[in-house]
Amino acid sequence: MSLITNRAQGISPFIVMDVLEAAQALERRGCPVVHLEVGEPDFDTPECIKEAGQRALRDGHTHYTHSLGLLELREAICEHYHNQYGVTVSPDQVIVTSGTSPAMLLLFSVLLNPGDEVIISDPHYACYPNFIRFLGGSPVCVPVYASEGFQFAPEAIREKITPRTKAVLINSPSNPTGNLLSSDRMTEIAALGIPVISDEIYHGLVYGDREHSILEYTDLAFVLNGFSKAYAMTGWRLGYLITPRDFTRPVQKIQQNLFISANAFVQWAGIAALRKAEPDVIRMRSIYDERRKFMIRRLRGMGFRIDVEPTGAFYVLANILDFSDDSYHMAFDILHKAHVGVAPGIDFGANGEGHLRFSYANSLDNIHEGMNRLERYIKDFKPLER
Repeated sequence: MSLITNRAQGISPFIVMDVLEAAQALERRGCPVVHLEVGEPDFDTPECIKEAGQRALRDGHTHYTHSLGLLELREAICEHYHNQYGVTVSPDQVIVTSGTSPAMLLLFSVLLNPGDEVIISDPHYACYPNFIRFLGGSPVCVPVYASEGFQFAPEAIREKITPRTKAVLINSPSNPTGNLLSSDRMTEIAALGIPVISDEIYHGLVYGDREHSILEYTDLAFVLNGFSKAYAMTGWRLGYLITPRDFTRPVQKIQQNLFISANAFVQWAGIAALRKAEPDVIRMRSIYDERRKFMIRRLRGMGFRIDVEPTGAFYVLANILDFSDDSYHMAFDILHKAHVGVAPGIDFGANGEGHLRFSYANSLDNIHEGMNRLERYIKDFKPLER
């Protein structure tokens, strides 16, 4: 009898991380790799944030905080949501976590009994179904299509609702498509009458129309957000969950048992991010936009089809069906032959197959080099044997 649980044995790998780790193995052998696979900002954390973290350490903020998080940070989060979206959130609805992934774990722990369902789009962030299954739930996929702008269709969601449906999960701007849900679609999804989980981690990284929070449309909603993407704070591990009031205490109890609280000095840095770092976010967003336009132009010039131009996050989802229908093997072939890391579309669901995801969270010089390597690879490309 195996000592490893079925839950642990059955979880799918995060293929993007497999690509990254294979790339790192190549680098250890002396092969420089251009990293376009990972959604991690290449910018350093803004100085005002680092200074706040250092000041907090000097001032002795090295102990447990309230399990919901520092009141000062929760107030700053509420202030941010009021200023950005015109919505009113109370600090007692906010749970500060050590990154957005723990927030997701806490949320699904509270929402799901065995067999309960969460509706998600396909393609989707690779880890959504794994979180849901890990906690005994069932992900129910609704395909979204380039021909429809990758817009999550309310009528398609409605067809999937059953007595076991606990929520629908939206992600705008989206990973991997980089698209935004329209205000009309969000209104219609909120009107379906089921709780909406909104992953808003890429808010602040939008090029054109502004993003919307689900809280503008309904109170029957849960918001996942954090500091990793817009503020270039991936290593700081700071996120948060906004819940209806009835859910705060159950989430808090799980937080107390599993995590106690997020790191104290990091929470003080988060306050500085929200109140002082907006000029840095604007600067980074402008640079991302330049990279976005460059990457789209180069990929199209090589024959990749980009049916929907991304307007948020830092990803381009490119159609590769003119080259291959096996994104997994093509991604690793590109890595080993061109030394460019890219993410296979199959990592993001069955409807992601036939695509590769390219991240422009890297310098323009590195993206330029990666595109040159990829162009040479495509010129010599032969269909992969399977």
